[in-house]
Amino acid sequence: MRTLYYSKVILFGEYSMIFDATALMVPLQQFSARWKLGKLTMPRAKKSNESICLFRNYLAEQYDLKKYIDIESLSKDLRFGLNLASNVPSGYGLGSSGTLVAAVYDRYARQHIDDLMQLKTIFGEMESYFHGSSSGIDPLQCYLGKPFRISPQGVELVNAGFLKKDIHVCLIDTKIKSNTRPLVQHFKENRQDEAFLSTFQRDYVPHVTDCINHLIDGANEAFFNSLAQLTKAQLQFLHPMITENTLQLFEQNHDFNFGVKISGSGGGGYVLGFTDDIEKAADLLTDFEVIWI
Repeated sequence: MRTLYYSKVILFGEYSMIFDATALMVPLQQFSARWKLGKLTMPRAKKSNESICLFRNYLAEQYDLKKYIDIESLSKDLRFGLNLASNVPSGYGLGSSGTLVAAVYDRYARQHIDDLMQLKTIFGEMESYFHGSSSGIDPLQCYLGKPFRISPQGVELVNAGFLKKDIHVCLIDTKIKSNTRPLVQHFKENRQDEAFLSTFQRDYVPHVTDCINHLIDGANEAFFNSLAQLTKAQLQFLHPMITENTLQLFEQNHDFNFGVKISGSGGGGYVLGFTDDIEKAADLLTDFEVIWI
């Protein structure tokens, strides 16, 4: 059993993975969660315990999940003050629910499963409690704690040093909490429109795949060209997920390699920024709080 469960960042593929397209995930070690057991003297610990009790109730009602999770042991520990000490911000697309799902599975799985795609399915059923539906990819990242590329063919672990190729990634704080459920529901409703579905698959998904491939391959110029196309596509297809205070970052052209995209479901939380010139990017982002990954 692990002692820390790191938060996550979906670099690319938040919405396109719904179409079984490729997505790229990395752990974010600036934020993490860990189990604590004992008297619930602090309000945050008590609130966490109460939240996990509700999650336990949900798991106990799901026949398929009871096969994998030892509900009895979880319930016993909750009575003794089990809580998850976490500094992962909620509503910021960094996996606050994913860390909890990963931690519960890691500690209380009846038998740990090695098949990552099967594990993703289990995690999706577990995390559906929080979002109404879930791909399971967030908890999988929080559980593995390693970068990976996921596609219909499976999960492919990526070299942890692939980002050290003169491309720097940052989180730009919108100062707005995001509610994943209505944003995902809005997108799924749009997906029922055949015209939207067709144009999204044609004009959006390929840019995601190109960004992932170029980033992993270290093809910097090709990556930033593809990112510029993806940014335009997000303005077209995911405009409601872009906050007003970051809209200019999506609309502006820059005289150096810099691009942005939504993080997670969008609608708040963090926006992802990519550049090969940290100094120029820092000057551009002086009005925002920024975390460099």
